[in-house]
Formats: sequence, structure tokens, C-alpha cells
Amino acid sequence: MRVGLYPGSFDPVTYGHVDIVRRAAQLVDRLVIAIGTHHDKHPLFTTQERVKLTSEALAPVAKETGIKLEVTTYGNLTVDAAKAAGATVVIRGLRDAGDFDHEMQMAGMNQALAPEIETVFLASSPDSRHIAASLVRQIAAMGGDVSSFVPPVVAAALKKKFAG
Repeated sequence: MRVGLYPGSFDPVTYGHVDIVRRAAQLVDRLVIAIGTHHDKHPLFTTQERVKLTSEALAPVAKETGIKLEVTTYGNLTVDAAKAAGATVVIRGLRDAGDFDHEMQMAGMNQALAPEIETVFLASSPDSRHIAASLVRQIAAMGGDVSSFVPPVVAAALKKKFAG
């Protein structure tokens, strides 16, 4: 069984993430979505909320593609999370050249730490290339419509989060 790890903050999960998961499903049999819980970050959604939203948003993709999908959290090194999940591949999405430079540096460090784990880059599809979770949060905070950027369950959670 080919196992991949797709790490990120998923704060919140967007259609960009959905796109990468859908395409990663063609490469691996089991995909572990690993939500980072880094202590220096201050996410909008709690860890539990991110797990719930990510699970709900990605369930239709798992059903559609037939991939075994698991959502978990981690607070250690990505390569250690990959080893714990039994993954031999780390999946990373790329939106633009800025992402590429940063991701290449991380992939190099991960390769040095765990040469048995390969990093695979998937270029974002044109329809989702412009979507960034940070911009989604900003638009939602200012009362904007984010329904074209995130699954409905996430749009509802963002509306609730900022209604008050």
C-alpha cells in the first residue's frame, strides 16, 4: 500500500487543498492529512475544529476517488509524522514560484533528515491557484463571501466564527 502524508495548517481547508487531495489520490492508496499544531502559530480555528472541518470537507473526495483518507494532528517534525503514519511520500501543493522556493528548501531539509521519504510537488490547478487560506480568513473577517474558495461546511464555520 502506498501511503502519503499531506501536511499543513488547514486553517481553514480550502478548495486548493481539496484539489491537491483529489490529485494525490491518483498517486497513493492511503493519504494522511496531517494538521500541524506548531506552538508558535495562532490559528483561527482550534485543532479540534480544523480536524472536524477538514474531515467533513474531504470526505466527499475520499468517497469519489476511493482513497483511504485519515485526518490527524502532529506537533513534531513532518518527517517524523510521515514515519509514524507509515508514509514514504510527503505531498506538497505549489501555487507559484514563491511556494516553490520555500518548498524546495523544506524538501531538501526533509531529505537530509529522512532520505527514505520522498517529497512530491503537485502544482495547483488553475481554478484554485489563487486561493490562500490567509486571504480566505481576511475576506471572511471583513464579511466577504468566501463560498467560491472553501467547501460549504467551511464557509458556514467561518461565518459563525466572525458573527459577533
